[in-house]
Amino acid sequence: MIERLVTGRTLPEAYHRALEELLDFGELGDCPDYNTRQKELSMTLCIEEPTAEPMISRLFIGGFLELEQYRQEILDGILDFEVKRGNWEYTYHSRIAEQLPFIYRELRRNPDSRRAVIDVRDWRHDTREDNDSPACLQHIHYFIRGGRLYCKVLFRSNDAVKATFMNAFALILLQARVAQQLGVEMGSYTHRANSFHAYEKDFPLLQKYVQAIRAGEVITYDYVGDWDELMEESKPEIARKIETLKNR
Repeated sequence: MIERLVTGRTLPEAYHRALEELLDFGELGDCPDYNTRQKELSMTLCIEEPTAEPMISRLFIGGFLELEQYRQEILDGILDFEVKRGNWEYTYHSRIAEQLPFIYRELRRNPDSRRAVIDVRDWRHDTREDNDSPACLQHIHYFIRGGRLYCKVLFRSNDAVKATFMNAFALILLQARVAQQLGVEMGSYTHRANSFHAYEKDFPLLQKYVQAIRAGEVITYDYVGDWDELMEESKPEIARKIETLKNR
């Protein structure tokens, strides 16, 4: 499988380069599990200043409401009630949150530690024959070097046009929360996807995204003072939506 590496100062800069790489160099192949074809390569995105503006790319499915809901799912666990009900076996938040105390304890014990890893993949669940939803996110690794918190994540599979931006955005905000709790500055964020792909039905969307990038269209926005306010305004609607789900 083709290997590609992109770097950028900001999240959109790296993400947009990754989309271009997938369109230009992704290998066309079969995806039997979903009865389709895909463009695929292995991708590593290195984001030097993950909270630098502009932090928002408009090249993802949804808008500020969907991004805020996903942020709440990852950071605050607003869908964890589905696990408690037995409807789902896990959420990313449920697996991450139970391991964060170890991360704080370990990095306070030894700021130079290489052991501060969150295992999101649970082999007991993810390798069962009847499991049709193994975790795509595999692990999150935190390092403190030079007074900065660095984050490196691994996805076994990442939908480039429909998931990657939201995944990275939320995990960067989680990194910022961890850094704040530890009293250190933010370091870089590295996002590795062993299978960085787009399904055949989304090829036109990938093409559209790359055309917008190369045409120099306005496709980036500031998070602070712009989208964060829109996302804040969406919270009551999200709360009503979640309450409806709880009362089903």
